Amino acid sequence: MDRPRGQQEDRFSERLRLRPWVVSDAAFHRRLWAERDPRVPARRRLTADGHPTLAEMEDWLRAYRQEPAPGLLVVERADDRTAIGYCGLVANSVGRPEEPELAYEFLRASWGRGYATEASRVVISLAAAVGYEHLSSTVRAWNTASFAVLRKLGFVDTGERERDAVHGDSVLLRLRLWPDADQSAGPQMIRSDSPAAISSSSGSSNRSNPSGMSA
Repeated sequence: MDRPRGQQEDRFSERLRLRPWVVSDAAFHRRLWAERDPRVPARRRLTADGHPTLAEMEDWLRAYRQEPAPGLLVVERADDRTAIGYCGLVANSVGRPEEPELAYEFLRASWGRGYATEASRVVISLAAAVGYEHLSSTVRAWNTASFAVLRKLGFVDTGERERDAVHGDSVLLRLRLWPDADQSAGPQMIRSDSPAAISSSSGSSNRSNPSGMSA
């Protein structure tokens, strides 16, 4: 295993294993890029001449640091250790460093099986343990599948938008992990049907991902 020393331990859910990236994940990483929706900005898709190349992906993985903690984690099926996607936290894209963004992306063959929701719950628990009070997620307005996942997790629409007539507007959602500054009560994910979860819109697609990754 070509995992750098000092990386965090693996995490498990009922069906999934979440682990740090290793250099040998480069081909899998590149396959995710190859499967991206054509509405995703060109800088986050493979170019006509094949960039990023496998070697470029390997370089990115060697340099990647899991920040903000726990960073982005490869998601595997626990039974056969097949990599099917990634899920984790990335730096906030709208100027709130204390509020990292949840990001995830899965191979098309694994869509519709609840993997994104299951993996995200693991990441949310890790984020609460770190001490974050809120998480964000920035998604394209056309990505209804991501909206469905985020609402299951308790994210609510903030009403904030980044307009983009070419690739689709980006919508900012937020999840409150702690009910107030006193964290002794433990994390509290707000249900999407609760009074605190009144939202103003729908939409979606995770925008901030590794090495320009975006769903």
